[in-house]
Amino acid sequence: MDGSQVQRVLKVDALGRIELLNGSDGGPWVQRVACGGKFPGSAWLARILLRRERRALASLSGTPGVPELLDSRAPGPAERRGVLVRTYLRGLPLHEAEWLPSDFFECLELLVASIHRRGVCHNDLHKEQNVIVGEDGRPALIDFQLASCHRERGSVFRSRASEDLRHVDKHRRRYLRQGRKKEAPVGGQGSRPKRSIIAWVWIKTGKPAYNAVAGALGLRDREPRRPSSGPWPRWGPPIGPQGDNGK
Repeated sequence: MDGSQVQRVLKVDALGRIELLNGSDGGPWVQRVACGGKFPGSAWLARILLRRERRALASLSGTPGVPELLDSRAPGPAERRGVLVRTYLRGLPLHEAEWLPSDFFECLELLVASIHRRGVCHNDLHKEQNVIVGEDGRPALIDFQLASCHRERGSVFRSRASEDLRHVDKHRRRYLRQGRKKEAPVGGQGSRPKRSIIAWVWIKTGKPAYNAVAGALGLRDREPRRPSSGPWPRWGPPIGPQGDNGK
């Protein structure tokens, strides 16, 4: 990226860093650098996750509310394996948003359904920081490191898609229960996604093991989350579906 400069570092962890770039020919862009950390194999793991994100973003090209992959703006071939560049989505993570349209979570559900139609499951939507509230109030998704791409719509795809929607529903119920008085409609009652067997097994066995290993390796950060005491966002007028989200 000739002429590009790092405006600020957005995040640094044991698997690399995420930078906000400005270039002489446009931008801003987001650059993920998979450089690993001190523990053995971290660079290898970082590049695997980067490849997962690249594959997911390539599959979702043109989807409203999802970053566009900008591989052409990555460094030269010798370095490209460890760098991913994407568009920057202006807005705030869900836990920092000061206002939400009354149909925000309905629009978020439509957005998640739109990536499922492309055969992609996000697999990390329990984190509020991965849901962006745009300047116009519309939802967007970031951080596709754990995303999976599926050619077949078999049981694995259905289970992961159901988990994505279940996490959307958890955010909806938490925000509407704590943050609304009457304006924001609950929606989706009676069709609440249930936790799949795969997810139940993961929570009981895999997740505790992952947390222990990640903690020992310094990979587990405290996830930003809106405190139960608030402050909670105020509710604004509905925005309605947009583009591919509403198809």
